[in-house]
Amino acid sequence: MRKNYPHWRKARRSEAGAECVEIALATDHQTVGVRDSKENGRGQILEFTRPEWAALLTTVRGS
Repeated sequence: MRKNYPHWRKARRSEAGAECVEIALATDHQTVGVRDSKENGRGQILEFTRPEWAALLTTVRGS
């Protein structure tokens, strides 16, 4: 079942027409969704638990 993500956002430095990702916290407050901004809400959503999301950010920041 697809989760409900009411508030999608992208980086403040993102420009109009830029290729970027959007993230949102699901209404269950346990899942983070990631999607491609070019898809205008019609594409797939990658879902991460909050611990998975934290681990991903730690890895990316360490790169």
